[in-house]
Amino acid sequence: MPRRKGAPEVNAGSMADIAFLLLIFFLVTTTIETDAGLDRMLPPIEPPDTDVIIKQKNIFTVNINKNGQLLVEDQLMDIKDLREAAKAFLDNNADGTCTYCKGRKDPSSSDNPTKAIISLKNDRETKYSTYITVQNELVGAYNDLRNREAQRLFGRDFTEMEAEYLNPETPSSIREDLKDKVKRIQDMFPQKLSEAETSTAN
Repeated sequence: MPRRKGAPEVNAGSMADIAFLLLIFFLVTTTIETDAGLDRMLPPIEPPDTDVIIKQKNIFTVNINKNGQLLVEDQLMDIKDLREAAKAFLDNNADGTCTYCKGRKDPSSSDNPTKAIISLKNDRETKYSTYITVQNELVGAYNDLRNREAQRLFGRDFTEMEAEYLNPETPSSIREDLKDKVKRIQDMFPQKLSEAETSTAN
């Protein structure tokens, strides 16, 4: 009886090369999503040369407790009313130096937009979603006022101009033109949003 031949061998010599090529292919073609995060300007590390005295009326205090309730200027407030309250504070113009402000000039509120500071503080047990919602409303107050002035001066929204300016695909000539316009609007309503240290729950 003739001897049976064994099963044919598979040449695996190039399998490592194929696996390596597939690995390179997937590394090159796969996109990894990254979180954009929050755009915030951090204060400088160096302390100021002179002590800056800030009047209490120029600080708009917003506190969030662990239950998600808002205490604005020591008064309970619904989150839907926060943006308008913040805009009224920023646009108040108590000292009359702001030529573009349309506020009530309430002597007990902020002197002008350059001195107005919004202080946001939350409890350690505050829900993250609540904190971000409140923060978005406060940033929205700045953007609404900036949009108003950008429409008056340049006929378009500030948020649109800023997005185009920050877009790396925008041609350099257009970005250069937008640079001074964006800075001018930012200087009119500087975003002074102080995020205070979280308080310990009682």
